[in-house]
Amino acid sequence: MRKVLITGANKGLGFELAKYLLQKGYFVYLGCRNIEMGKSAINDLKSSGLENCILLEINISDEESVKKAAEEFGKHSNVLDILINNAGILGRRQSKESPLNLSDVREVFETNFFGTIAVTEAFLPYLKKSALPVIENITSDLSSLTKHQDPEWLLYNAKSISYGPSKTALNAYTVALAYEYKDLGFKINCVTPGWTSTDFNGNSGGKSAAENCINLAKYAMLDKNGPTGKFFGEDGELPW
Repeated sequence: MRKVLITGANKGLGFELAKYLLQKGYFVYLGCRNIEMGKSAINDLKSSGLENCILLEINISDEESVKKAAEEFGKHSNVLDILINNAGILGRRQSKESPLNLSDVREVFETNFFGTIAVTEAFLPYLKKSALPVIENITSDLSSLTKHQDPEWLLYNAKSISYGPSKTALNAYTVALAYEYKDLGFKINCVTPGWTSTDFNGNSGGKSAAENCINLAKYAMLDKNGPTGKFFGEDGELPW
């Protein structure tokens, strides 16, 4: 039974992804910042007959929390097969009246970029012991610099100096990490769920988390012939 850690797993895409992978026979560690919400998520899953899950308290923007989570994981297992870096924040919404400032940008990067790196580094020792280690970094359509140059793109006007750039940086980190570990059999990619209706965006429309998590799961369940160092969406590979 392959072991999966999903950060930000107490609700939304993370929770639905956990549920889906449990149904597919994986053992899932639900990484949750809010311990009470995490317990509720675990109870929901187990009440549905999905028993192979454990709560792991982790706040990815707090290095001490990440280190403690890795130590706690080590009490249960010395191998992690799949790491899904799902946790992230949108940050403050900008407007002409209230533009984003440096503090706003730092806050978003601290979680979406530096937090993801911290989690990855903390769990790499466990991933290296897997026969087929997989890292999936959840990114965004808004990370594509190529798409942002196309005036016909649906999201052309959705530009900011915080959220989108934090995910662009995450994409670049993914490429570098995939190159570094390609000879060790790692499969490391970034995947965007697309427009999903969750609390993250104020339930503003798009597909449900239960629908969009299926494509995310596809890149978590790669075999030894799967791609690495790529950027994927619902319709396949996307431009950087």
